[in-house]
Amino acid sequence: LFTFIGATTENPSFEVNSALLSRAAVYVLKALDADDLKKILTIALEQKALPAIDGEACDLLAAYADGDARRLTGPWLHRVLGERLRRYDKGGDQFYDAISALHKSVRGSDPDAALYWLVRMLDGGADPRYLARRIVRMAWEDIGLADPRALQMANDAAHTYERLGSPEGELALAQAVLYLAAAPKSNAGYIAYKRARALVQNDGSRPVPLHLRNAPTKLMQQLDYGKGYRYAHDEADGFAAGENYFPEGLQPPPLHQPVPRGLEIKIGEKLHTLRQRNAQAQAQAQAQAPSPPLAKEAK
Repeated sequence: LFTFIGATTENPSFEVNSALLSRAAVYVLKALDADDLKKILTIALEQKALPAIDGEACDLLAAYADGDARRLTGPWLHRVLGERLRRYDKGGDQFYDAISALHKSVRGSDPDAALYWLVRMLDGGADPRYLARRIVRMAWEDIGLADPRALQMANDAAHTYERLGSPEGELALAQAVLYLAAAPKSNAGYIAYKRARALVQNDGSRPVPLHLRNAPTKLMQQLDYGKGYRYAHDEADGFAAGENYFPEGLQPPPLHQPVPRGLEIKIGEKLHTLRQRNAQAQAQAQAQAPSPPLAKEAK
């Protein structure tokens, strides 16, 4: 019978062999709070492991330790007494928990909380370039077309950091986070993209309709490439009502459904109008189409 006991600062779900993990009991050890650290200090004082210190000094030491009892040792205190350090595991669970909190604070329109988590990550040593990339992602994923200026703000902040570096460039990241958190939110574009991917992956490779094909050669023209295509700029309001741009036989429900927030209010109103005009034009075309000839009754 072999008994293995292991400890790791990494997430075992990612770092431990799945077969071993399924046969093990996982215990999550959480950071010590201030009261826990003070109890440890009290025991150390009772055992004469530390020189006599008053209650205020105990509070200060507990704050310096920031949940890690190892930081109550003498060598550590001598090494870092001049600077209070925050616990932060770059690339570990705390890192991904913090970026998750930052993203969700922006999505939840809480500028103060978003700024707090950004500064926590910067203070913990996170790469500002990584944060800049995540801020750009937030602009696309959670704000989208509700406020296209958010993307410009995120890109400008990333470029500013590249030019200025730390710490000056971090101000640009902070202001981008504040803007994104206060901006109207929409994930309509994100959802539309996922719907389109699912549609393509679950459907066959349908040919491009002839009227949508390019016809740069005479042979292609003879094969009816581009025949019947309606040039939208020549149509009323620059819109060819009733024209079909999907492959033949494919008419999915609307993929892009704008939300009633920010600029997407106007986008949604326009799409609604255009879809109504399409439906009317298609209904009119069907009504005007010649009826198929009736089959003659067999004698």
